[in-house]
Amino acid sequence: MDSTPAAPKTAIDAPLHAERKHDSAHKHVTGAADYIDDMPEPAGTLHAALGMTDRAHAEIVEMDLSAVEAAPGVVLVLTAKDMPHSNDISPSHLNDEPVLADGLVEFHGQPAFVVVAETRDIARRAARLARITYRDLPHQTDILDAIAAGGALVTKPLTLARGEAEAELDRAEHRLKGRMRIGGQEHFYLESHIALAIPGEDDEVTVWSSTQHPSEVQHMVAHVLGVPSHAVTVNVRRMGGGFGGKETQGNQFAALAAVAAKKLNRPVKFRPDRDEDMTATGKRHDFLVDYDVAFDGDGRIHALSANFAARCGYSSDLSGPVTDRALFHADNAYFYPHVRLTSQPLKTNTVSNTAYRGFGGPQGVVGAERVIEEIAYALGKDPLEIRKANFYGLKGEGRDLTPYHQQVEDNVIHRVVAELEESSAYQARRAAILDFNASSRIIRKGIALTPVKFGISFTMTPFNQAGALVHVYQDGSIHLNHGGTEMGQGLHTKVAQVLADCFQCDIGRVKITATTTGKVPNTSATAASSGTDLNGMAAFDAARQIKERLIAFACERWQTTPDNVAFVPHHVRVGTEEIPFPDFIRQAYLARVQLSAAGFYKTPKIHWDRAAGRGTPFYYYAYGASVSEVSIDTLTGEYIVERVDVLHDVGHSLNPAIDIGQVEGGFVQGMGWLTTEELWWDAKGRLRTHAPSTYKIPLASDRPKVFNVRLAEWSKNAEPTIGRSKAVGEPPFMLPISVLEALSMAVASVADYRVCPRLDAPATPERVLMAVERLKGA
Repeated sequence: MDSTPAAPKTAIDAPLHAERKHDSAHKHVTGAADYIDDMPEPAGTLHAALGMTDRAHAEIVEMDLSAVEAAPGVVLVLTAKDMPHSNDISPSHLNDEPVLADGLVEFHGQPAFVVVAETRDIARRAARLARITYRDLPHQTDILDAIAAGGALVTKPLTLARGEAEAELDRAEHRLKGRMRIGGQEHFYLESHIALAIPGEDDEVTVWSSTQHPSEVQHMVAHVLGVPSHAVTVNVRRMGGGFGGKETQGNQFAALAAVAAKKLNRPVKFRPDRDEDMTATGKRHDFLVDYDVAFDGDGRIHALSANFAARCGYSSDLSGPVTDRALFHADNAYFYPHVRLTSQPLKTNTVSNTAYRGFGGPQGVVGAERVIEEIAYALGKDPLEIRKANFYGLKGEGRDLTPYHQQVEDNVIHRVVAELEESSAYQARRAAILDFNASSRIIRKGIALTPVKFGISFTMTPFNQAGALVHVYQDGSIHLNHGGTEMGQGLHTKVAQVLADCFQCDIGRVKITATTTGKVPNTSATAASSGTDLNGMAAFDAARQIKERLIAFACERWQTTPDNVAFVPHHVRVGTEEIPFPDFIRQAYLARVQLSAAGFYKTPKIHWDRAAGRGTPFYYYAYGASVSEVSIDTLTGEYIVERVDVLHDVGHSLNPAIDIGQVEGGFVQGMGWLTTEELWWDAKGRLRTHAPSTYKIPLASDRPKVFNVRLAEWSKNAEPTIGRSKAVGEPPFMLPISVLEALSMAVASVADYRVCPRLDAPATPERVLMAVERLKGA
């Protein structure tokens, strides 16, 4: 080998903590990215469609499918009795979520049969030929109706308590009670659910699924088929969005496609129409929060008791952990000396609600901010003053224990809020708004600064683990497969940066292939904002193993010590000699060095005792704050978000460009949840907002007119996460609570800020107008 190589490049092109474009960004914007529906269909592919019911709660007396089966082009019709081993896909293992309704309908639109035909159009048209006779049963779709009917639960509730909340509520200067409705939210991923099942030999089947949880799809498909997990391989290259809606909801489509594929020994693709997807799959949970708070004249909370009732739907799905997490975040950034929080996961005759970005946390945070707002209006103070008075203290100050008895050890909310208050000129702008409102007859303005403290980790401890498989090939190129899934959030790019940094090579040398259960087993869902935390560390562990072997090889080959071996940009330095990385790898291969490793990571420190309501469920907290300014028309309720300023803590950012994109996207999506996105069921239990024509997500024109987003560049995670970074997927979603609070201030101005508007979410123009009229009357 030539011992005098060309002068090395001085840096790699995508080190950690550097801005780097999403690896598929150019394909996203040009339409070149391949999703499952873009894949060439195998010869003989059939297409499936749902046969949906039209009752909210009823017994099926008769289901006549003869016309369906006789339709030209129909190959197979499946019902519950056709499931080979099990008709249940309950992720909570409570046996309460049938693949297909079996004699009992529990929500309007529940699938009762599936049509498999030569084309998708034939299958969908044939599904409408069924004749189903029902015996109607009483149904409850609303939280209050469910409570009035006895309050049946889908899973066990949770209580978090510290101190003596009930006894202490009467011991402060002030006490008030209130109720808040918090609406649900449709995920509205651009790519609907889809599954493609390809039968294999014996009991084998390969499933391409748009899912955030390939291992669960693998388990559910195997369970329904009655085969071992090793017979089922699940692949995911990318999703066109997920937001939690593809954590469990893809199970049904994958299982049905697999059953049909194995029965017919032909590939089967299952892609529901958008209306069917919105009707038959779960959403963010609606909540009804009842609170009782005691506080002193300075607004400092003394005791709080609150109940979080949720519309969970007909089955448990993930409602247990979602309602648990609502309680975990019902403190947001605030210390409650005496507290009692309870969940009420109610059964309703609606589609079973599921995971959504924040996983119940946003509902808990909104509830906390309503309590702060109530206190502020009761005392005639700026809500920001009340927020500051109730912040968690620094470690050792005695105000750092959460309702679940975890110490808050990394609190930076004081600094985040102080910096944003100054940089956004909050105080001056608030004073100007008060002056404006005093003289403006129709247009009123509002401004609010709200904080976010969000715990990071799965509250189900076993999910806090990940694996990765890394191969280094003879030419120095690197192949990576890990358990995380890519849904547009940039996970693959960040993990590729980790490997490029480890080996000090350009990111172009790193290839991340489709997530597959055949390479990395027993993976956790890409959820809980933990995708990079877990999979980045697993990839780092695999790289560490390979590097240790390479260093040992270099020591033997060049007769030196580990201290004299270093990975430098594009080279491996041994003593004073720098060997190009591909040449070094080739030599290692010739010396029979193992160039492949399986990495693994499990989050340390965390534990949780649900029965006791105590533990350390979170590894660390992410923090942030936002200031929003709005204008409302008091004659119509219409409003404009004039300006938003955000300061968000992502630790030492692995990729600031991607992280800022996540903050911006999370803000707009959260703003949609709190303002325009409204789910509405009619008296017959039918979801009427089941299409883009009736469900209003934010448009580009709805974004804040001025949108300033900054990362807290001084922050580094106190815990040894990958690159000392922090999670960024979910925490920004709660930043737009400042929009809701600013709207509330604008409404409150019509009653001279003396009455809390109690503006429920979503704060649609109709709700804003009704609140204005109500406060005018007050």
